[in-house]
Amino acid sequence: MELLNAARELSIYTAYNTNVDAIVFLRGETVQRLIDEFGAEAVRRRMEEYPREINEPLDFVARLVHALKTGKPMAVPLVNEELHSWFDSHFKYDVERMGGQAGIIANLLANLDFRRVIVYTPHLAKKQAMMFVDRPNLFYPVVEDGRLAFKHPREAYREGDPIKVNRIFEFRAGTTFKLGNETVEVPFSGRFIVSARFERIKVHTEPELRPFLPEIGMEVDGAILSGYQGIKLRYSDGKDANYYLKKAKEDIMLLKREKNVKVHLEFASIQNRELRKKVIYNLFPLVDSVGMDESEIAHILNALGYSKLSDRIFTYNRIEDTVLGGKILIDEMNLEILQIHTIYYIMYITHTDNPLSEEELRKSLELATALAAARASLGEIKSPEDYRVGLKVPYNERGEYVKLRFEEAKRRLRTKEYRVVIIPTRLAQNPVSTVGLGDTISAGAFTSYLALLKKKGEL
Repeated sequence: MELLNAARELSIYTAYNTNVDAIVFLRGETVQRLIDEFGAEAVRRRMEEYPREINEPLDFVARLVHALKTGKPMAVPLVNEELHSWFDSHFKYDVERMGGQAGIIANLLANLDFRRVIVYTPHLAKKQAMMFVDRPNLFYPVVEDGRLAFKHPREAYREGDPIKVNRIFEFRAGTTFKLGNETVEVPFSGRFIVSARFERIKVHTEPELRPFLPEIGMEVDGAILSGYQGIKLRYSDGKDANYYLKKAKEDIMLLKREKNVKVHLEFASIQNRELRKKVIYNLFPLVDSVGMDESEIAHILNALGYSKLSDRIFTYNRIEDTVLGGKILIDEMNLEILQIHTIYYIMYITHTDNPLSEEELRKSLELATALAAARASLGEIKSPEDYRVGLKVPYNERGEYVKLRFEEAKRRLRTKEYRVVIIPTRLAQNPVSTVGLGDTISAGAFTSYLALLKKKGEL
C-alpha cells in the first residue's frame, strides 16, 4: 500500500482515445446461432482468408470463431459504419461503460485518488462525458477567453461531437459450440473486440488547445498516451497517416518543452503492417516508456524486420524470445523502459543505468498485477482500498514455471547490459471482466515507476 500511496501523490495527463464499450457476455448458443446463420463452411473459408478488418458480418463471425478457438484476446477494426444496425439487431448488450485506454486509465487513476488526473479526448459527446467518474480530481482541458482552463469532463461535453462505440465480446474458457462436424471448446477466457475505426473519429489535439500543451506538461509528473491504432493510412480529405503522426510527434515535444515530462505510450494492436511501422518509427523514439502484450511485441518485431523472432514468439511464446525481442526494442528505439504484460507474467526491460534497482522494479510490477487482479475481481476499482482485494488474489498456477523459464532465459541470453525483471501475474479465478486489465497493469506500472523515481530525486 505504501507504493500506491506514493503514486497517488502524482499528477497524470492521459490522452487520446475514449469510447463507449458495449459488452456482450458470449454464450455457446449465441455463437452457434451466428455460425448457423452463415453456414459452417462459409465461416471456415473466411477464417482461412483471415480478414484484417470487418467490412461485412461474415468477416466478424470468422474472426470471432478464430479468437474463440485459440482463446487469445483479439481486436479487429470495424470500418463499415453501416454495420452498426446489424450488430444492434443481433446482440443485446449486457453492459455499456467507459472504454478506450485514455478513458479507462483516467477513471482508474481518479478513483485511486491521484492528486490530479487530466484527460483529453478530441471528441466529447454528452454520452461519453457522462461515463467519466464524478470525482473532484478529474479534469478536462478547455480554452476559455484565450486561456487554458480545466473543467470536469461532464461539464465540458460538446453537442454534436461524434461518439465511438466498441463492441466487446467476453468469452469464457469451457464454452462449447459446433463448427460443422467439429466441436470447439474455448481454451482460455478472454475477449474479442470489434473496434470502430471511422474517419470522423480523429486521434489528435484540437488546434485551439495545442499551444497550451507545454502548460499542461508543467502541471503533471507524467503522461500516458494511447489510441494511435485509430489513425488511418489515408483520409478522404487528402490527409494521411503521416500528417497525423507529424502532429502526434509535435504534441509529445510540446508536452516536454518546458519540463522533461516522462511519457508512456500504450501500444495496441495495429493490423496494417505499414501503419504499425509508421507509428513505431515516428513515436517510440520520442517517448520514455512503452507498454504492450506479447502478441503486440511480435507484431512490432515483424514490422522492424525480425520476422523469424516474431514467428517464434507467436508460435512458441517462450520467455527467452520475448526478452530478446524486448532488448532489440529498447536499443533500436532508445527507450528508457519497456513493459510487457501477458496472461501469466509481467516483465520490465531497461538498461543497467536505470536509477531503479531490480527490487524496486519488481515492487512496481507487483503493484501493477495486484491492481489488475482487483479490477478483474471487482469489475472496477472504485477506491484505493480496493487494491487490498488484489493482494488476496493468488499468483497464477504457472508462477513457478515462469520463474524457472526466466532463469533459464537469463543464462542463455546476454543480459549484462540490461535489467530484466519478471513476476507472475495474480489471476482471478472467476473474473467479473477482463476488459481494461492491460491498461490497468500499464497505468499501475508506469505511475509506480514514476513514484519510485521521484523518491530517488530522479523526477
